[in-house]
Amino acid sequence: MLENRVKQRLAAGDAVHGCFLRYDNATLAEFIALQGWDFLVFDAEHGALDPRDVEDLCRAVELREVTPIVRATTNLPHVILRFLDAGAYGVHVPWVNTPDEVRAAVRAVKYEPLGQRGLAGSRAGDWGMSEPLADYVERANRETLLVVQVETAAAVDRIEEYASIDGVDVLFIGPTDLSHSLGQPGNPGHPEVRAAMERVAEVVVPSDKTLGIFTSTPAAVDEWLDRGARYFTNGVEGLLKNGMQTYLSAIRS
Repeated sequence: MLENRVKQRLAAGDAVHGCFLRYDNATLAEFIALQGWDFLVFDAEHGALDPRDVEDLCRAVELREVTPIVRATTNLPHVILRFLDAGAYGVHVPWVNTPDEVRAAVRAVKYEPLGQRGLAGSRAGDWGMSEPLADYVERANRETLLVVQVETAAAVDRIEEYASIDGVDVLFIGPTDLSHSLGQPGNPGHPEVRAAMERVAEVVVPSDKTLGIFTSTPAAVDEWLDRGARYFTNGVEGLLKNGMQTYLSAIRS
């Protein structure tokens, strides 16, 4: 694990921008990294990625000085452990619906004394060859980014407690799942969904946590920057769709 530039930039008050990728092609990941993203999120929740895939994807983007992050399949220690040992610099943890589940995510991501992550000589720590494991543990606890996803009504209801829990770096709004949880699937612009997202922002922005959100347009980024968000993601499929449709519409008109 090298220095986590995303975590450093967030600590400095900067905004960072990343892209979700759910495909196991390291060449594609390297190409996307070259476009100028601050980080890529390898999506094992909505993709078929396993730790072996993530290990190769991490190698590809590290070459281009882009921070590799993974969205784990679920909030379980043995699942999160394998993705981190593969070399991810941080984890998006989905479906975190109670403060106890937030604390469980912290325990899974951090080593003692902050958590209970299992320790071994893995790729993340250069197999114990570059530095003593004790030094690696200290550095990993400092550098690893924990992003807790806020994507259900239950999470929104207890967002004040989420924002008070040590070890969390980013509280991340998932608009699509949140809209589904609130009975408006696929409609994040619905007033009830908007109100829930604004409530999260009102709590998180003044706290010591960073507000994150999935945004699909530059206008949405600008809007949420004004609301105090600083951790932004988009998805490769939407970007490809927009680019291709714009191109095809232009040449066929």
